[in-house]
Amino acid sequence: MLKDEIKLLAFDADDTLWDCQSHFASVEEAYCRLLADYGTADEISQALFATETADMPHLGYGAKAFTISLVENAIQVSGGNVTADVIMKIIGLGRSLLELPGEPLPEVADTLSQLKKSGRYVMVVFTKGEILDQENKLRRSGLDQYFDDAVIVADKTKEEYRKLCTRFNADMGQMMMIGNSFKSDIAPVLQLGGFAAHIPFHVMWQYEVTKEYDHGHLFRLKHFGELTNILL
Repeated sequence: MLKDEIKLLAFDADDTLWDCQSHFASVEEAYCRLLADYGTADEISQALFATETADMPHLGYGAKAFTISLVENAIQVSGGNVTADVIMKIIGLGRSLLELPGEPLPEVADTLSQLKKSGRYVMVVFTKGEILDQENKLRRSGLDQYFDDAVIVADKTKEEYRKLCTRFNADMGQMMMIGNSFKSDIAPVLQLGGFAAHIPFHVMWQYEVTKEYDHGHLFRLKHFGELTNILL
């Protein structure tokens, strides 16, 4: 049985444990309104995504990196004409993302509690982004009590998944990754021989969009509570 094979449960954070992307989307909408003199919302958003993508190798992921890209893009699309007042408003939008409530999504707290009480698994948060920001969201969520550790990396590469298993003395075939992003949470684990539970979120960051496929180690879930059906 699957529950006898799995030893390590790794959980994505943003848009798996709590809502994140919808807040980023709201900030982007407000940002486009601030820069309406320099292009349509679609034009501003496309330019922003290009700027973000170019910045990622140097800045990584998260609210702070996003804020730098917001400012950089505003200067570019305005031809350097954006005012200091607007720049300050943009920085304010970015700072607001550092104060996301981290309120758990439906069924998350109860499901994590059941899994923890079972005593079957080592349970860790495995997420990418800026360390302080992710640690603060986990603390505000109140979910930290259910996890044995939180591992925050610059990116979820195959090598980072291997390191995660080594850290917790588990083979890849003994790990299940739970997350909303097929690109970051699911595909790398399946390719390494691990198990994965995909729980899509209603909003997806453009950068995480990828082609999906079926796999013998893949579980497609509609909501978080379904984890108990396969793990307990």
